[in-house]
Amino acid sequence: MNHPELIQPESLAQFNAAKMGKSTIFMSDRMLVGLNAFEPGQEHALHGHADQDKVYHVLEGNGLFLLEGRDIEMGAGMMLVAPAGIPHGVRNTSDQRLIVLVFMAPAPVPR
Repeated sequence: MNHPELIQPESLAQFNAAKMGKSTIFMSDRMLVGLNAFEPGQEHALHGHADQDKVYHVLEGNGLFLLEGRDIEMGAGMMLVAPAGIPHGVRNTSDQRLIVLVFMAPAPVPR
């Protein structure tokens, strides 16, 4: 994707029947901007990033966000910060699709 240009993130969501879909919107050494797309019942298991902060912003749908031992219900327009080292995850507990805009800093090192 060329930048700068206007982006409608929801249009870039990639759903996968077998597992959570991921799309990268932008990536530099300093930051990653991506989308996580969940079909009903899908989840991104509890995990952590020792050296990366992560921000979740729900664009569409509702879900359960797991953060440091808490389950937090979130819906469209809500945002949650998972600081580096704090376990976090996402579960789509609804019967609708869930689209989450994700920011990570610094960006993950490509494998």
